Amino acid sequence: RADKGYVDKLRAQILSLKTDALTLGQQSLAERLVKPGLNPFPRFRYTERPDTAAASVLEGSVLVLVDTSPAVMILPVSIFQYSQDINDFYFPPVVGSYLRLIRLSTVFVTLFLTPLWYLLIRHPEWLPGGLQFLAVDDPGPIPVFLQILLVEMVLDSLKLASLNTPNALSSSFSVVGGLILGDFAIQAGWMIPEVVLYMAFVSIANFAQPSFELGYALKLWRMLLVISVAAGDVWGFAAGLIALAVTVCTTKTVGGKSYLYPLVPFDGRAMLRLLFRLPESRQKDK
Repeated sequence: RADKGYVDKLRAQILSLKTDALTLGQQSLAERLVKPGLNPFPRFRYTERPDTAAASVLEGSVLVLVDTSPAVMILPVSIFQYSQDINDFYFPPVVGSYLRLIRLSTVFVTLFLTPLWYLLIRHPEWLPGGLQFLAVDDPGPIPVFLQILLVEMVLDSLKLASLNTPNALSSSFSVVGGLILGDFAIQAGWMIPEVVLYMAFVSIANFAQPSFELGYALKLWRMLLVISVAAGDVWGFAAGLIALAVTVCTTKTVGGKSYLYPLVPFDGRAMLRLLFRLPESRQKDK
């Protein structure tokens, strides 16, 4: 079911590689197929689940297995596919569609929540009467954008610390550590409660994404947008959005497939399957 031309091109690209070993398994192969550079967006999907791999093959994807690695690479890939989860198919179609739409919406929430909020508090006159509670009267001694970036780095530090904590204490360590640090930071006047609240929401919502690679790409771009707003206000935010759009549109994938498929080139049927979990009776064989 896969595109024969794509399969031949991928096979030739793999056979042309010159290397003694793939010490990091599929990651070593991925970095030889596509040079990552400074682009944080992922170019590959990985799975260790046989049902996910089988479903991908039936949809026309190609699987690449690397010796000694328990995961398989799924190719080609687009940015929209990272919001898909095989667990959606273990719920009724209505529930699966609802979960899929929620997961897609969290991409935009986690990416734009803090940059937009920071832009609005710089211009409280833009807030309508019902949203005046978003304004900040006293930002404290530390600029708000530095508070946001500091919380971003603290959250990642807690994640890294929990990885090296014994299993019996890892979950409680990250939760309790976050609560204690957030409460003390507010009481000491280093941070305002709004920053802690919004960053806590963004951090939790980020776990709705099944792809950790996409989650960290969104985090880096979220931080860049906050810095852009701090540097150039509205024009800085606009420049950040343009840079984000250009990066997504020019992201190279293995075999040259579009990173924005099925939006570019547009495929209405594929877009419908992407947005909604259709019943199996509606899934026609190719």
